[in-house]
Amino acid sequence: MNIPNQYIEKTEEVADQVIRKGKYVLPHVARLCLIATFLEDGIRMWVQWNEQREYMDMNWGCGKFLATTFVLINLIGQIGGCVMVLGRLKVSIACWVLFGIVVLQTIAYSVLWDIQFLLRNLALIGALLLVLAESRGEARSLFAGVPSLGENKPKNFMQLAGRVLLAFMFITLIRFELSFLQILQDIVGSILMVLVTIGYKTKLSSLILVALLTVLNLYHNAWWTIPAYKPLRDFLKYDFFQTLSVIGGLLMIVSLGPGGVSMDEHKKKW
Repeated sequence: MNIPNQYIEKTEEVADQVIRKGKYVLPHVARLCLIATFLEDGIRMWVQWNEQREYMDMNWGCGKFLATTFVLINLIGQIGGCVMVLGRLKVSIACWVLFGIVVLQTIAYSVLWDIQFLLRNLALIGALLLVLAESRGEARSLFAGVPSLGENKPKNFMQLAGRVLLAFMFITLIRFELSFLQILQDIVGSILMVLVTIGYKTKLSSLILVALLTVLNLYHNAWWTIPAYKPLRDFLKYDFFQTLSVIGGLLMIVSLGPGGVSMDEHKKKW
């Protein structure tokens, strides 16, 4: 048992060094990755303005005015929310706007009836909760001289909910195929997601998951290799940026830590 423990300890030391060296860059990279899917979708609303309006009008029969309103809300809400998150301007409001966009799109695109898209949207909500938790932490730090009334429980529960919801992204990547690499990927990924969810060895597990998801994302969702006229390009592009946002959520966990509601936190009290 000593040999595996030694490997784990050595890996944790390497992870800690990476986190320490990148502690000033990590939050910025995490936020940039996290808002990637919203930024890409907002730009697409502008570039494909007519196509998006026609799609909504055809699917819902809502008329040009409501279809245009839907596209405009998505365009302004997503790009505006992304700018606010990156610039740390009223981050809480930006997160609620982006959360509203996710709910609106879930209903408008009938995502509720597609389990894979629904789980990915839930993972996206989890990533937003982590940004919201980070903004609450920054707000508290502004009043560092004021006596604390206790733990920041809302932040801790947001971090817990964020970790749990992020796990849904990996569920969509599980494939029941009889190949050694796929079975290994499913087992390793599932174990890591359970560790992140319960908050055990959280930063190490999150870093490994970031590496795993990055490789899988580049391999499975290489949209730039598909010609622009093929519909598959848009589907892969959507998956690529959604996965990138979840990677941003995992990087946020690495930056923030697991929070108070986690095994890592409780270990400190043992």
